[in-house]
Amino acid sequence: MATSLPRLTDDRLAALMQAYHDAVRAKRLRSMAFVCIVIGLMFLSGWVAQVDLFKLVANFGNFFSYFDRIMTFDSGPVAGQRVWTDPAEWFWGLRKWLILLADTILIGYLGTALGAIGAFLLCFSAAANLMPNPWLRSGVKRLFEFCRTVPEIVFALIFIIAFGLGPIPGVLAIALHTMGALGKLFAEVVENIDMKSVEGSVSTGASFSQTVRFAVLPQVLSNFASYTLLRFEINVRGASVMGFVGAGGIGQDLIEAIRKFYYADVSALLLLIILTVTVIDLGTERLRHALISREERP
Repeated sequence: MATSLPRLTDDRLAALMQAYHDAVRAKRLRSMAFVCIVIGLMFLSGWVAQVDLFKLVANFGNFFSYFDRIMTFDSGPVAGQRVWTDPAEWFWGLRKWLILLADTILIGYLGTALGAIGAFLLCFSAAANLMPNPWLRSGVKRLFEFCRTVPEIVFALIFIIAFGLGPIPGVLAIALHTMGALGKLFAEVVENIDMKSVEGSVSTGASFSQTVRFAVLPQVLSNFASYTLLRFEINVRGASVMGFVGAGGIGQDLIEAIRKFYYADVSALLLLIILTVTVIDLGTERLRHALISREERP
């Protein structure tokens, strides 16, 4: 026998409607208060940092005029012409730049590989579901925080003092920063695994390394590889900046061209870097999608 729903009286219905409107009004007030606080903090940050909005607006056109200058030859018989009218003159140093670009890619690759290895070896000790020792777990997490908090260029400057100019400081700087960034991501992946296989391994008397090898790695390897590929894309761009402080790569020629106002060279170097990063992004994106689809496939 079907039960009939209780009928709402007009007073009860009005009370429910009023409660609903009050809840919606309170939610809107909270949202508006949050937006006002964020805007207020933005203005306060700008005031403390002495950001001059009038100066920003007045000189905003210079940003676009610089791009106009780097797309125009500034000397020689082709002065005043657009750079694409004479590709040979525009890319006069292509052979040298390609070698430096290859150095940049290798710096990013080697730094990514070393950082990923360090993150892989330490991430299991930072996972709360695998490492019962809170002191060791906290220590590894603080190490990861330190490595990813210090900018790569600061690490590069420190290593330049120790090892001198060249690609070694760039590789080490990228490796340390990558270890911190990937270590956090790897540890979070490990903390989200299915613990049934881990519990089964522990119940059979498996050691920590055996548990990681047979119960954890099969669940996380594809994610580890995906994050590493993503980090490689970031590190190739970062390796281009390493040259600004003398840590090798094409960045050294780029900062020299900027300082000496070689506008056509600046645009040529930027175009090479953009094309290289784009090709790497497209390639690693396809690899990441292939890994993800393989993991999701039953």
